[in-house]
Amino acid sequence: MTDKFDVLIVGAGLAGMQMLHEVRKVGLTAQVLEAGGGAGGTWYWNRYPGARCDVESLEYSYQFSEELQQGWEWTRRYADQAEIMRYIGHVVESFDLARDIRFHARVEAMTYDEAAVRWTVRTATGDEFVARFVVMATGCLSEPNVPDIPGAETFAGDVLHTGRWPQEPVDFTGKRVGVIGTGSSGVQAIPLIAQEAAELVVFQRTPAYALPAVDEPLDPELQAAIKADYAGFRARNNEVPTAGLSRFPTNPNSVFLFSATEREAILEHYWNRGGPLLLRAFGDLLVDSAANEVVAEFVRAKIRQIVTDPEVAAKLIPTHVIGCKRICLCDGYYETYNRPNVRLVDIALHPFEEITPTTVRTGEGSHELDVLVCATGYDAITGALSRIDIRGHDGLSLREAWSAGPRTYLGLGVPGFPNLFIMTGPGSPSVLTNVLVAIHQHATWIGQCLKHLTNNGIRTMEATPEAEQEWGQHVRDAAAQTLLSSCGSWYLGANIPGKTQVFMPLVGFPDYAKKCAEIAAAGYPGFALQHDPVPATQS
Repeated sequence: MTDKFDVLIVGAGLAGMQMLHEVRKVGLTAQVLEAGGGAGGTWYWNRYPGARCDVESLEYSYQFSEELQQGWEWTRRYADQAEIMRYIGHVVESFDLARDIRFHARVEAMTYDEAAVRWTVRTATGDEFVARFVVMATGCLSEPNVPDIPGAETFAGDVLHTGRWPQEPVDFTGKRVGVIGTGSSGVQAIPLIAQEAAELVVFQRTPAYALPAVDEPLDPELQAAIKADYAGFRARNNEVPTAGLSRFPTNPNSVFLFSATEREAILEHYWNRGGPLLLRAFGDLLVDSAANEVVAEFVRAKIRQIVTDPEVAAKLIPTHVIGCKRICLCDGYYETYNRPNVRLVDIALHPFEEITPTTVRTGEGSHELDVLVCATGYDAITGALSRIDIRGHDGLSLREAWSAGPRTYLGLGVPGFPNLFIMTGPGSPSVLTNVLVAIHQHATWIGQCLKHLTNNGIRTMEATPEAEQEWGQHVRDAAAQTLLSSCGSWYLGANIPGKTQVFMPLVGFPDYAKKCAEIAAAGYPGFALQHDPVPATQS
């Protein structure tokens, strides 16, 4: 039996949950298909020690319901995974979302039927669903990147991935643990694992800029003040390129307008305030390499001050542009390397050679381990989409369409794939913003679009090749005006062997949101709209 709906939503993370709410408002039937056993997306899977949001909790929240905004009380400046999951559970219950979510339903294939104007979606268990529209809410950071190391399958101990952490807590007490990767998840997990493990070996390829989060209990007065003007708070954030932290505007002045003493004082202030605010210290930080180097060297000096062993400190010092890779936030990361039970292995100089049942061997030597933790991140932005066999007009595969890199119109539509919408996809601000704001903007835009199509008898909506090409150039031009594409980051897919490297997100939220609103108001130029056939007149 095939279940039929107006709209199918793939993914029950934060994007899929709001999308379901918006579809219901339009009055259409919907079903969410979710691979996991519960709602939450990346937060459902990322249960590793230290998992915490790097966006302030008062901003990492839904804005579609004033009652929800006023009723929920956050407890910390940066919510941890457990608190975010409590919030997600509260939202699911408050809006009765679970009745339209099918859990343990991993989508494997999608095929468009041109004659029927319908998508058929098939899950790993063989269940089929048919819908006129499909919204891909698969998430930007949801498809784990698993390292390919010879002999990995022979390792006799536990092998864990931060992006697919067990549901039950993992006890590292007395164990010899290896962690591969020092991106955001590694930076967060390493300090806590080190506190339990008898021995911790960190395998690092590229050192990260890890800034102090300065996480703390949330100030009740701050929370009350924001709740008193949540609408204004959201509106001000919408005018910031990253869609957040409008309370801390970027210093518009160049770093070179200040003396060395003044620069140091400014940078010290932002460092002590915590979070990503250091990137707002000067206006030319992300556009001028010389200005960037001033700030980068400030962080390098901090590492040298914190890490007592000069040789270890040297390994931890990044040389790339600060901000071209996603900034990591964690309290106590560098201090962890002063512990006697922690060792750091530079796998850029001493690559992996082999994994045996009991050891990990690099060019530096062998390391006997009981547990191996892969903090190796994700096939970001496109990985979850590419994993699914999506076929549009004439059997066109999305993988084939994106073989030279992902191309979209507005990050929302792809030529050859009618009535298919992508949330926070390539070509949209997505990971360069507070993603909850990006989700809200996409969910409401798609919801309004579905209402327009339904009310005006429009059968299909499909991005045109011309619009896609122009938008792709716009995305490239925006990135070229910054230093963001200057290093091999997951923004370009550089962490995935064989992946075509294209800078995927769009720089700048406010102009993007305004452009989307203008396109909707003008009747969706750049999209080909096909109306329902007019019934023949009775004679």
